[in-house]
Amino acid sequence: MSNNKVPESPVFPAGKKWEIKKRPGIYESDITAMVRGMLRDESISADQRSAWERWRNDPAGLK
Repeated sequence: MSNNKVPESPVFPAGKKWEIKKRPGIYESDITAMVRGMLRDESISADQRSAWERWRNDPAGLK
């Protein structure tokens, strides 16, 4: 993916509260639970997926 095709990252209103719901029966930090909750939002999930693909396919990382 070339840099001119990079989608804009999602923007959320100031004060947006993310649901922190820990998985029962296992240890999970608040941060891990929050990130899992954020990834349920499709715009964040798509943004992270495209960032991962850009990073993974970057030939400069192989040098």
